Amino acid sequence: MNAIDEPWPLTDEQRAVVQLCRDFARNEIRPRGREVDEADVVTPVDIWRKAARIGITDFMLPTEVGGGGFTDVFTQCLVQEELCFGDAGIGNLMCSNGFFADPVLELGTEEQKERWLRPLTGPDAPMTALATTEPGSGSDAASIRATARRVEGGYVLNGQKAWISNAGAARFYVVFAKTDPAQRSRGVTAFLVEAGAEGLGTGEPMRKMGQRAIVCRELYLSDVFVPEENRLGEEGQGFRGLMRTFDISRIVLGAASVGAARAAYEYARDYARTRVQFDKPIIEHQAVAFRLADMANQIEGARLLVLRAARAVDSGADVTGLAAMAKLTASSTAMFCTWAAVQTLGGWGYSREYPVEQWMRDAKLEEIEEGTSDIMRIVISRHLP
Repeated sequence: MNAIDEPWPLTDEQRAVVQLCRDFARNEIRPRGREVDEADVVTPVDIWRKAARIGITDFMLPTEVGGGGFTDVFTQCLVQEELCFGDAGIGNLMCSNGFFADPVLELGTEEQKERWLRPLTGPDAPMTALATTEPGSGSDAASIRATARRVEGGYVLNGQKAWISNAGAARFYVVFAKTDPAQRSRGVTAFLVEAGAEGLGTGEPMRKMGQRAIVCRELYLSDVFVPEENRLGEEGQGFRGLMRTFDISRIVLGAASVGAARAAYEYARDYARTRVQFDKPIIEHQAVAFRLADMANQIEGARLLVLRAARAVDSGADVTGLAAMAKLTASSTAMFCTWAAVQTLGGWGYSREYPVEQWMRDAKLEEIEEGTSDIMRIVISRHLP
């Protein structure tokens, strides 16, 4: 069930980075999962620092800016699965700079890539954030209301963002706003904003059901001046960059779901082998055995779909529909497998003494973020083969 053992060809470098992340997940992430969950709104900065020192937070960035050079989505998926096998929230936090980097790589100039991505490499890498969602704009990203008004030398940004991961802790933000409020998608432009900019503020931490390692806040933009050189791409190109980012992030989050599902499956399987009821281990009862079989089956199918989508996007193919399939299937698998783990442990599964109840709460986010399962079905229906 481990990604590194699967029968597809991996380079020695890929095997090394996957093993590094597997060891980090086992030794650093899994032991801290419950503590971070209980802390609720405290970012585990110490784990981030440990990950940065060994290259986990920048492995996905190009070597040209000092990163690890694993820019292919396939390798990123292998890594994401291993990290989220340790803990979904912490695992997603470790790779969050990749989501910031995607629109910069898609739309940015060489100078912008050097200016904004090189600082994300090395042992002192800061956190970053992507600011798209608003109080009245979630799945319909084209309906954002934040504005960017052109002034001498740049733009002035106004508006409010919601559910921004790492807001407050981030040093850099990619902010999406409308340079033409009368337009929908064609009016969206992306901007690079640094923490501390005058007029940029954050709200209180938002208390969440799960994945609490990633602290979310509202982001307030009140006459924030952004110099013209901080615009990503041309005016109106932001939505295109965002959609390309979604194609990648949905596949990578699919891998995160596979990791969370695998964790739940392996925990439930091992528990079922030792828990005795009616004079035999419960894994020998057909109801339990069949549930575990369904878990294993769904995980294998989800992983193959995620990695097929990763190979496709790496080849330059149009993967919008396939990326939505991967995310929908993998997130549904994570939700089923974490539920099934709780069911297998019975009363102990419902107890906070065991991790599976937390993992079920964590898994729910995967059916919501970067486009809900309902939206994924709409996207798939519009890209039917």
